Amino acid sequence: MALMKSNKPVGIIGYGAYVPRYRLPGTEVSRVWTDGAEGTPIKEKSVPGLDEDVATMSIEAARNAVARAGINPEDLGAIWVGSESHPYAVKPTSTIVAEAIGAVPFTQAADWQFACKAGSEALQAATGFVGSGMAKYAMAIGMDTAQGRPGDALEYTAGAGGAAYIVGDAEEALTLIEGSLSYVTDTPDFWRRPYAHYPEHASRFTGEPAYFKHITAAAEQLMREMGTQPEDYTYVVFHQPNVKFPQRAAQLLGFKPEQYKVGLLVNEIGNTYAGSSLIGLTAILDQARPGDRIMEVSFGSGAGSDAFSLRVTDRITDRQALAPKTRDYIARRTLIDYATYVRFRKKLMMA
Repeated sequence: MALMKSNKPVGIIGYGAYVPRYRLPGTEVSRVWTDGAEGTPIKEKSVPGLDEDVATMSIEAARNAVARAGINPEDLGAIWVGSESHPYAVKPTSTIVAEAIGAVPFTQAADWQFACKAGSEALQAATGFVGSGMAKYAMAIGMDTAQGRPGDALEYTAGAGGAAYIVGDAEEALTLIEGSLSYVTDTPDFWRRPYAHYPEHASRFTGEPAYFKHITAAAEQLMREMGTQPEDYTYVVFHQPNVKFPQRAAQLLGFKPEQYKVGLLVNEIGNTYAGSSLIGLTAILDQARPGDRIMEVSFGSGAGSDAFSLRVTDRITDRQALAPKTRDYIARRTLIDYATYVRFRKKLMMA
């Protein structure tokens, strides 16, 4: 049996998202590298400003989660930040976030890494941490900044942003965590060596046998062990490296467009890596109603998927408006050109 359930019922008691305001249109990347001769995989992507990184963005999302949870940050027994673009190679992002939101000094803090599923594995660990009774509350964050070699396909899609979740007792939950499971193999579709500025990828290999194999296997096994079918879920959200992959995964599994479109944000903000499926989940929670059932399935290159089954409670209605909604951040946009993007991301090396 692969299904994981905590010893006591737990759920998400608070959530929050953050997306930078700057947007780089895909046509700008195409204009510079292909003279506009090729189409673009997404419309535009979010880009962090000069004063933004994973730490600052995680703080914003964490504050939103605390506001919705209505708790004292000092009661957080753990703060975990999953990312593949931490601002320091040696210095935790999690302690910066803990200090900024007032959770120090008596809390557990750590950074997580598993490519794009670093955030969901932190959420899984938070479920176990609280469910075992080791902590009253635990926070899991998935957050990343835009990465991609100049001219590479990733430069079209690698966006910035993410989400924070607070896990607590089921009696306080906005959504119950019914169960989760993980599916992992050693499938090297995406990697970055030490000292390398940009990640490498195996092009189409990242679809098959990486993305689709792991996403569908995790989702199918979760439903098998939960005794559910696609029609039992009001919403579903998958990792979003581009527009086509999550749509195809949904179709392979038997989900309909009305189930996955609400959480499909990649065309507007890009692939936010560790925050991809988690920020899509926040957009769903922003409009979810009591009784709705949600499936969330992440994917991390290397490779693995975490799948969650969630059920929305009556408490969601009063909490949705206590912090900015994800669509509010997406609507707050400032277009930039490729030159500004290069400056913001420090891609221009001066001798």
